[in-house]
Amino acid sequence: MSRLKDRYVNEVAPALQKNFGYTSPMQTPKLEKIVLNMGVNDVRENPKAIENAARDLSIIAGQKAVIIKAKKSVSAFKLREGMNIGCKVTLRGEKMYEFLDKLISIALPRVRDFRGLNPNSFDGYGNYAMGAKEQLIFPEIDYDQIDKIRGMDIIIVTTAKTDEEARELLKQLGMPFAR
Repeated sequence: MSRLKDRYVNEVAPALQKNFGYTSPMQTPKLEKIVLNMGVNDVRENPKAIENAARDLSIIAGQKAVIIKAKKSVSAFKLREGMNIGCKVTLRGEKMYEFLDKLISIALPRVRDFRGLNPNSFDGYGNYAMGAKEQLIFPEIDYDQIDKIRGMDIIIVTTAKTDEEARELLKQLGMPFAR
């Protein structure tokens, strides 16, 4: 069992159950999945860019990235239906906890001028979204191996019913929210 999941089972879940007055342990919010998403806008000029982005995302997540195709054509963006536009990875179970532990304890402290995450980035349904400006904050990425610095979206999906419950869950797990 990963370090973070062990902490959730032994410390966080009982504390949340006590704080919010849940009658059943099944009401306690938990992590459902983490989705990593990387958009690649320079695919038209460089067809290899999508493969490099997918490789980087796979290295970060420890799971193969899926290449995403455009669903509709948008002439303003010179986008045709079926073109490759990005890649994503959905983490669940043990890999999800391992990634979140790595994000909290290793990657976020490596961000320059880091003052904490925005505590208002919840969607109203207990899910948290954040962005990373560069993939270099993860220790697995070798600076000499990347072709371009790309950002990514990280969405943490929880079973919490409200943002308050989800914020408390993530705070107890160690997410460094700004004051």
